[in-house]
Amino acid sequence: MSPTTLVAAIFVFGLLIFVHELGHFVTAKLVRMRVDEFAIGFGTKLFSHRRGETLYSLRAIPLGGFNKIAGMDPEEAQDERSFCSKPVWARMLVIMAGSTMNFLLPIILFLMVFVSYGIETPSDKTVIGSILPDKPAATAGLLAGDKIITVNGVDMNNWKQFVATVQSNAGNRLTIVVDRQGETRAIQVTPELDQRGTRGIIGVTPEIILYRPGMLEGVGMAVNHTYTIGTSMLTGIGQMITGKIAADVSGPIGVAQMAGEMAEKGWKELLIFTAFLSINLGLINLLPVPVLDGGHMVTLAIEGIRGKPLNKNSLQYVQMIGFALLMMLFVFATFKDINRLF
Repeated sequence: MSPTTLVAAIFVFGLLIFVHELGHFVTAKLVRMRVDEFAIGFGTKLFSHRRGETLYSLRAIPLGGFNKIAGMDPEEAQDERSFCSKPVWARMLVIMAGSTMNFLLPIILFLMVFVSYGIETPSDKTVIGSILPDKPAATAGLLAGDKIITVNGVDMNNWKQFVATVQSNAGNRLTIVVDRQGETRAIQVTPELDQRGTRGIIGVTPEIILYRPGMLEGVGMAVNHTYTIGTSMLTGIGQMITGKIAADVSGPIGVAQMAGEMAEKGWKELLIFTAFLSINLGLINLLPVPVLDGGHMVTLAIEGIRGKPLNKNSLQYVQMIGFALLMMLFVFATFKDINRLF
């Protein structure tokens, strides 16, 4: 593993874990639960510092973290500040806060990217931005920067109109009149079918405009972007569960490798990757699987309906099943990661 990959992986995992556990920590404090330890990582303690009643620690294995909240195990001694002594709504708030923070983080990251780097959006003007090699446009002699005036004598008023004309004329020769640095030229181009064989293409893309939103507009765009990505991911997870699409998962090795690749491209790409990963982590954590936050939410909801907690043996049995499922997924993802590497 290269130094860049190592540093990028520590940054990504560390930020995601810290934000998730911070959500649990802050809400636990707000509802007056006692937090004995706030830890980033597992295994041997590398650093620890006690402040007040809480021990803050950094541990050797950066693949998770935890809050040791007093009384989460019903067998522990309970007092008025124990987890199990609090009402169901307070416990649900603490459990939900982790995933909530995973949805808040990408909003902040996308806002940073939009305001700092701007947003690349395709222009609707009929100006060619780039030419794909070995496609009809390149063969015919079209160039980046050419402004398309007419196609077969019809005025082209916007990029959508031009694309629609090309797509509906696969195999038909088109006469495209362009303005090239003030000089008018007529170029013959015959669109070819795309890979699906459904529409014509010539291999051109529009100009890209860099737009920098203000802070307020950026917040709205970041929220909308996070929501759009989240709904798309949720649909994908549902399709993988139902078998409609193949399960393509990555474990820590794969994520670390991708983080390194993004880091080599720059901070913008690394921040966007972290935002995507945070949304994914938030959604996965909300799945109603025992051991995950979503599983805890289900048991708390059942307790709220019944008016009493689940039987201890039943709860342990369900959690063992959930843990086994997670371990199977972890092994499967790790195997795929190693297979991709070699």
